[in-house]
Amino acid sequence: MSEDIQTLRRDLEANNGMPGLEILRPDDVEAAVRIFLRDGFVVVRDALTADQVRYLRHGCEREAQALVARFPEGAGNRGLYRYSWGGASMTGSLLHREEWVMLVDLPTLTPILTAIFGSPDYHVRRAGGDFCLPGAVEYQRLHADIGDRAGGFVDPRGLVSIRDLPCPVVCCNFLAQDFTKTNGPTRQIPGTQNSREKIPELADEPLWMKYSTVCPAPAGSALIRDIRAWHGGTPNLSNEMRAIPNAAFLAPWFRERSVPSMPREMFDLLSEHGRKVCESVVTDAPLKTGYMLNPAWKQKSEWGKS
Repeated sequence: MSEDIQTLRRDLEANNGMPGLEILRPDDVEAAVRIFLRDGFVVVRDALTADQVRYLRHGCEREAQALVARFPEGAGNRGLYRYSWGGASMTGSLLHREEWVMLVDLPTLTPILTAIFGSPDYHVRRAGGDFCLPGAVEYQRLHADIGDRAGGFVDPRGLVSIRDLPCPVVCCNFLAQDFTKTNGPTRQIPGTQNSREKIPELADEPLWMKYSTVCPAPAGSALIRDIRAWHGGTPNLSNEMRAIPNAAFLAPWFRERSVPSMPREMFDLLSEHGRKVCESVVTDAPLKTGYMLNPAWKQKSEWGKS
């Protein structure tokens, strides 16, 4: 292990983690909505049972192996040793896989999503997520997952931004393993979902933002995010993959072009509510699935260079 990595490990072990992080139970619906609206995210434990975590973890390992095989060693489509399933999927989603179909129809989260949106009439956008492998020793730049023109929204007067509206899209990231100080926990910057400030470049990011990570948090938790909030990946100094598969949901009033990504046989596994929220992504047509190669693998690491 290089001296740079040893120093980084000591730094993360001493400082990483969000002060005062609240982790709620699924039945804490009112508190979950309050924190979500305040911070732009909330963490809910026990969104998945132990059996569901094992099942999901197995699916993550299978799909990670398939995606990694598409890239030169160490490369990724989200940076070195970082990968996005949805970003590489031919359908933009993994709703053809039963492990991900499970995530769009969880009774532990349906009441919270319904309360956030103020209605049960929200819609599934897609399901994917990301993972990072040992060797992902660099920070990912802070970013938001949606821009001002998303969903066709634009104010010709230039007065109203999508950041002035209620939350248009909620993304639920599921912890397939514990989030620790050193295995690449997501960092979230509280209260930025409505901010019009410029997101800082990595070199300008203050240390408190780098340490503002969602840890410690147990496997089976859901990190429920307003995708306008600033967030980013952190170094994975562990010996294992850190995986956060996800499911994303559109507000009842918000629309994006639907991409067919869920086969009918997966749709039929869902509850009545699950089928209702997946109506825009189900298809009876054959789907071409698999992963595409992304030229992002050409990135070179500057870690440890003088």
